[in-house]
Amino acid sequence: MPERPLLIFPTPVSVDRAKLGGGGGKPHVPTAARQWERLSPKFEQLRNTFIQVQPNVDGIEPESVLVIETIGAIEKFVNAVKKIEGFEWLGEVDEEELAPDDDFFDESQRDKLLSGRLYWVWSNQQALKQMLSLWEHYKDNSQLAFERGLTKFRDVFLQLRDIRRWDTRDRLEETGVLDAWREDLQDEQLANTFIHCEIELWFRDDQQKRTHAQWNVASRIEQIGGQIVSQTTIPEISYHALLATLPRNEIQNVLNDNREAAFLNCDSVRFFRPCGQMVFGKEPAAGEIEDVGVNVNLPLPIGQPTIALFDGQPLENHSLLSGRLIVDDPDNYGSDYAANARKHGTAIASLIIQGDLNDGQSPLARPLYVRPIMRPQQTVNGGWAEHVPENVLFTDLLHRSVRRLFELEDGQTPVASSVRIINLSIGDPARQFVNAMSPAAKLLDWLSEKYNVLFIVSAGNHPVAIRINQTAQTFNSMSPDEREAEVVKALYANRRNCRLLAPAETINGLTAGALHSDSSTLTNTPNRVDLLAHTFLPSPISAFGCGYRRSIKPDLIFSGGRQLYQEPISRNAPVKLLPSYVIIAPGNKTAVPGSSGQANSTSFSRGTSNAAALISRSAGICYDSLLQLLADQPREVGLGNSDVPLLKAMLVHSCSWGEAKYRMGQIFSDTDTDIKKIADRWLGYGTPDIQRVLECARQRATVLGFGQLTDGQAHLFSLPLPPSLGAQRIRRRLTVTLAWFSRIVPYTQKYRESSLWFEVLNNRLASDRAENDWQTVKRGTVQHEIFEGERAEPISDGDVIQIKVNCRNDAKRITNPVQYGLVVSLEVARGQGTDIAIYDEIRDRIMTPIQERAIT
Repeated sequence: MPERPLLIFPTPVSVDRAKLGGGGGKPHVPTAARQWERLSPKFEQLRNTFIQVQPNVDGIEPESVLVIETIGAIEKFVNAVKKIEGFEWLGEVDEEELAPDDDFFDESQRDKLLSGRLYWVWSNQQALKQMLSLWEHYKDNSQLAFERGLTKFRDVFLQLRDIRRWDTRDRLEETGVLDAWREDLQDEQLANTFIHCEIELWFRDDQQKRTHAQWNVASRIEQIGGQIVSQTTIPEISYHALLATLPRNEIQNVLNDNREAAFLNCDSVRFFRPCGQMVFGKEPAAGEIEDVGVNVNLPLPIGQPTIALFDGQPLENHSLLSGRLIVDDPDNYGSDYAANARKHGTAIASLIIQGDLNDGQSPLARPLYVRPIMRPQQTVNGGWAEHVPENVLFTDLLHRSVRRLFELEDGQTPVASSVRIINLSIGDPARQFVNAMSPAAKLLDWLSEKYNVLFIVSAGNHPVAIRINQTAQTFNSMSPDEREAEVVKALYANRRNCRLLAPAETINGLTAGALHSDSSTLTNTPNRVDLLAHTFLPSPISAFGCGYRRSIKPDLIFSGGRQLYQEPISRNAPVKLLPSYVIIAPGNKTAVPGSSGQANSTSFSRGTSNAAALISRSAGICYDSLLQLLADQPREVGLGNSDVPLLKAMLVHSCSWGEAKYRMGQIFSDTDTDIKKIADRWLGYGTPDIQRVLECARQRATVLGFGQLTDGQAHLFSLPLPPSLGAQRIRRRLTVTLAWFSRIVPYTQKYRESSLWFEVLNNRLASDRAENDWQTVKRGTVQHEIFEGERAEPISDGDVIQIKVNCRNDAKRITNPVQYGLVVSLEVARGQGTDIAIYDEIRDRIMTPIQERAIT
């Protein structure tokens, strides 16, 4: 037990929730006459399309998906859609950074980018006819009252930017499938074979309609000689998909711009997506692997696992892993997994269990559960790469893997119901996050709330070329700080091409970006250069946020190893910097299989996978610390299902931008860029100092709170103020972190069922917000804020700072009370000639009400 353990708040007072402000101005929109002029041809085209399509052979009336695009949002449009028979609501998503034009613009700033929303609606001919009738009424009199329940259509017509059918371009472009197909056709190993493809269907609420859609698509695939391998339906995330094999000649036709094939033009298809794209593999060269060189004769773990790893098959008999893994392989992926191919799973398991070997930490006290979800594939040069199998749907594989942990399966008990943390250090390079949530991210969000488990996900790596508008001669002559500034600006300018990789946009999980930091000693090798002069900045390959609805993502950044680049050679051409793939130091040092499968080798690696693994390790340590804290209490503390939300809050609570905030301010000082926006998207909440949430200090008190709330409710926590701070001019910091898991409503743009947020009341001691934007922090499921101050304030014994945790409905009415965790710290700066023991004062004033309640 630490000398100064964390404290626990007394039971909070139940009060009514506060009102949450919001809203904003609306852009300039065209007149009704102008809208009629612009859009009538599009409505007429829709009418003609439906007239030309004949009923199916089984008599089912033809249907199509309408894409309705507005500038600005029409809230609760779903209710109006449901009023028209023949319409079926499919979903909605926000659009960002839309270019203004003469019809739509911000009146205060004509060139300001706009936001909008896309709505997807199934329509038959009768429903379209009714909407066209409403359109005619709007043209005649834009102020005419619509039938009760249909008024939202008038708002849509006013803000309508475009309306059209969902077509082949939508199904193919920007999904990565065309690029993947080009690579597949060039791969000699795939000659004379079929190509796997995920076909995501529009999710229909009606089982009969889903069955018909699946039959319709399968028939078209079989007509071209393809086959449906499997299908999965997960209603809780509105997901219905088929795994198909397609003939190479049909793929070639598509790539030759022949888009008339029936299977491409099926209205039931939402997207075609590539399979098996999450590939990892770099063959070590001579000298890039070394022996363990650490003491491996340490006690073996005991107890049940709290961390699960979904990754490649690890080398179970590696000297750093032996006796520390519980490998569960129901799909038998390990049967053809060569020992020297087990690279990624071995490295990530090593980081979770042992930490970065550069740091010489103790291994975890519990075993690590491992579920292999990748398989090996031999490369052209005879090496090995690891990838998610192309003959499974990734979302289905994840679903089965998680469900097996917690539910009965084939009469067998759950395999690891003690798990509270799941590490997912893989991402889909074919699916960067742009506005719409991926099925895998929706799955993680649903399962985290369902099973009360925290997913820790890597943000994704982008080892792409960095282009600098300087010659190599000029760039090489710059100081380290000057080079760093050029690189950071270039990275930020290219952020749209380096977004989060699915499923890193999960709102309930924690997403880890990589810090350009490790404890290794730089190996002096020629032609490699460290582009960043400071290790408190994000790695150059770490993905940019933000998350869904412009929420904070990544949530935090953690050590991911220093990524070096090849030294630019061409002296007079603009600089093009390419990552160095040599796997020697620097980097995080991990266990790896030897070139012939030896079980005592180590090497170095870098990236967000490492950062996620190290955060997962910290999560396991925090969770055990939390359990021990509760066991040491003088009274029983019933956390219930608040334990994992509280763990989530603990992991974020010690985050801060630190020196990165000031360095970015220097780099962008000659621009009008908002530093907070840059930091929100690249640093998240910052870098955690996990030790700060494992124990308190003489001048820092950290207090834990928890509870459950539903719509309209709030809890009021009181943090006693130390009287010795009264009238003292000294720097103070108040840090407050709130975390919860929200149920999801996958077909709405709001997505979260519940919205929680805190307010700090009576905060005279530290009233200045220090880091993240105060509105952005409320958009996800973690709110983390830092307040600072140093003004002298009078304090009397009994004075408190109040933290009010509020709850309200968001996307829909809350169905079950929402469990949450709260962490609050108050600290004073050290080294200012004071020695105020605020921990003792706060502890004594918090413990008294707890003891009094226990007596009564």
